[in-house]
Amino acid sequence: MNITAYSREKIKEGLERAQKRTDQDPETVRLLFAPRKIDDTNFSEVCDIYSQILNEDFDSVIIVESHPGNAEKKLPMPSFKFVETSLGIVYANDPLRNDFADEDDDFFISNDAFDEDTSLYDQLMMLQCVLDNFSVLCIQMTDESPAIVKELAYTMEEILASKNALVVFCCEMEENKSEILEKVAEYQKKQDLSILMNYLNQHDSLIEGTGTFAAGLIVAQKWGLKIRFSALETSLDQTKNNLIGFAVMQQQPMFG
Repeated sequence: MNITAYSREKIKEGLERAQKRTDQDPETVRLLFAPRKIDDTNFSEVCDIYSQILNEDFDSVIIVESHPGNAEKKLPMPSFKFVETSLGIVYANDPLRNDFADEDDDFFISNDAFDEDTSLYDQLMMLQCVLDNFSVLCIQMTDESPAIVKELAYTMEEILASKNALVVFCCEMEENKSEILEKVAEYQKKQDLSILMNYLNQHDSLIEGTGTFAAGLIVAQKWGLKIRFSALETSLDQTKNNLIGFAVMQQQPMFG
């Protein structure tokens, strides 16, 4: 069953269980890496990362996902004024959307890549159970080339650095592939973006949302965040999605 059919009570119960079994980091979480689709198979581990922001108060949330296709614009942002789920309405952050649209020609307010299959609805169901009074911005990547990945990451780093915003990067990698994540961690520590991007491109058949994942790694590096992925946490059980994780505001090694 997909999360869009869940009740608020069921989601909150999952979050409460997650709080009891995971350690809360004392620093502020700025980034989440979440699966595109949330359902019965991964709901528990998704609760583990979303429980990390239960005590936060973000003004806005930016949801980024890869959406390859034939859309004319490389980084379209849907034009909706609000999004409605079974848990209520969430308004779009129109000023922030305009900031991105004004920044570069590849960012454009367009519905060409927006459909009911977008991850936005799944993420909002979780967000509506952990945050109050937030607005949302959805950015879709229709082109995952290195140039577009860097453009997205560097623009986000510049516009969002001083804002009270949470960024959710939607990406997935099949289970039992943690050795790929370990290699990514190795290249990330070396801060060698070229080698990292090449390595991710070599394994993009195993990753859904390679560009989104890469953009999240770059933003985390630029902001000096510490990344914690469940698959690299020895205290946690095997995960269904090796890319589930979060990044906190700490000037410490990139991977814990």
